[in-house]
Amino acid sequence: MSVIRVTREFHFEMAHALWNYDGDCRYIHGHSYRLFVTVSGRPNTGDDNPKAGMVIDFGDLKKIVHENIISQFDHSLAINSLAINDNTSPYKQMPDKLVVLNFQPTCENLVTDFALRIAEKLPGHLVLFSVRLQETATSWAEWFASDNS
Repeated sequence: MSVIRVTREFHFEMAHALWNYDGDCRYIHGHSYRLFVTVSGRPNTGDDNPKAGMVIDFGDLKKIVHENIISQFDHSLAINSLAINDNTSPYKQMPDKLVVLNFQPTCENLVTDFALRIAEKLPGHLVLFSVRLQETATSWAEWFASDNS
């Protein structure tokens, strides 16, 4: 049986600010993110298997992504922990849906973090092939397993 890649697209809204950045992205601003998750594997077989013909049930992939990414990041403000440690930080006033990360919340760092979160939750017979995080209509970052093995 052939190896097949399947992709599911997700949407979420998130604000972020880049600590110590020298441009406008140092200010709190938001994006309508599009997240594309591609997994590869061989379709399930067996006449008695309710998932026969599927690499993964799209609902199962949705559950993994929603539990590990969307539920945490949707309608949140993501900031670098270094910004919180600054005594003049206005972020200390925002406890609801504040996501404090140990890295700069750039598209590049977020897509890497998301890939790691998803990969560790996939069933053992599947491989995370790629993750694409689109920050604007014309800008995105991509993570490929083949580049990171």
